[in-house]
Amino acid sequence: MTTLAVTGHMDLTPDTVPTIREALRTLLRAHGDGPLVGISCIARGSDSLFAEAVIDAGGSLTVVIPSQDYRERKVKPEHAALFDRLTAAADEVLTMPHASADRAAYEAANRVLLERADRLVAVWDGQPPTGKGGGTADVVAEARATGVPVEVVWPPGAVRG
Repeated sequence: MTTLAVTGHMDLTPDTVPTIREALRTLLRAHGDGPLVGISCIARGSDSLFAEAVIDAGGSLTVVIPSQDYRERKVKPEHAALFDRLTAAADEVLTMPHASADRAAYEAANRVLLERADRLVAVWDGQPPTGKGGGTADVVAEARATGVPVEVVWPPGAVRG
């Protein structure tokens, strides 16, 4: 069994989405034989694209929800239907014990991703951390520091909005 976690940018441009989607599908096809488990917080953008690709590849999905109020406070109306569909399709849904979606909740969710992962898939433009904590670059740095292999997905022409 291969367990892949994801981190990635939420602000992909509409023209970038199909490119990232195809790059993720290609990566998952090459993961090897045996069962595939994908772990995602299913945020808008990269996390949800990865979760869809895992399901399309026949893998099982584990969803990590950062806080008890995440769905109500953080999921935008344009993402709600996909968020709900991915949550319903998941084989496992873990809701972190944090009451509010804040930096501590995101960092805790990211720790769960890395603890369970054989590899981290990072849909990442390679830019350094912003200093806010819990972002893509922070998760990549934590993965590398703890010895989790990182596979960066950022095809030519990919752009953030």
